[in-house]
Amino acid sequence: MSIKEIKEMLAAGVTAEQLAELAKDERKGVQALLASYQRKQAKLAQKKAEFMARFSYEKKAWANGSIVAGVDEVGRGPLAGPVVTAAVVLDDSFDLIDVNDSKKLSPQKRLELYPKILDQAVAVGIGVGSPALIDEINIYEADRVAMAQAVKNLAVKPDLLLVDAMKVPIDIKQIELIKGDSKSNSIAAASIVAKVFRDELMNDYAKIYPQYDFEHNAGYGTAKHLAALKEFGATPIHRRSFAPVSEFDK
Repeated sequence: MSIKEIKEMLAAGVTAEQLAELAKDERKGVQALLASYQRKQAKLAQKKAEFMARFSYEKKAWANGSIVAGVDEVGRGPLAGPVVTAAVVLDDSFDLIDVNDSKKLSPQKRLELYPKILDQAVAVGIGVGSPALIDEINIYEADRVAMAQAVKNLAVKPDLLLVDAMKVPIDIKQIELIKGDSKSNSIAAASIVAKVFRDELMNDYAKIYPQYDFEHNAGYGTAKHLAALKEFGATPIHRRSFAPVSEFDK
């Protein structure tokens, strides 16, 4: 076989017997291909193991027949736009091993995973805390209200919530996990759903308020955003309780 053919065979998948045969091929190009293949396989095996480890909390609950929802939020820090939360219920058939803390994933990877999560999840609920609500009751409480809304919007009622470092104001048993989106696939899936949902929302707002560059800053206080605030003042989606928005409110 040519080296090109061997490369194509490795890409398609090989058996242990085929690998053993290839190992006997003394050509440097073949040995280089085998070394690269083995590194990729080791990396994949590690990713799968880490993925399964992030199901530890879910597995304990599933063993008791419980329905588990992961809950997370995005958008606590921006000067504009809502805080968005997501609640996601998974089962043991979920196999998207790339799902992880949304902050560790590229925008392209999040967009790729978003519809797959919606397809594989048992249920997904979204909650939105508007800028007006944030100004009225503060960002922390608005976040909690939106989390409760996301859970209530699930098509199934969970028996247990896994929450990223928050307490949801709802009468359901909860486990609060610090950096939970790195410890639970359910929370990680929720973090991706919330992030993509909010980013798309801010992209829509960017069409209404093009001066503020929302499609690039998602409402955070970048230099371009602050310059627009100074020149044009605050929009209806700005958080007037956040500094320095109040200084530029016209």
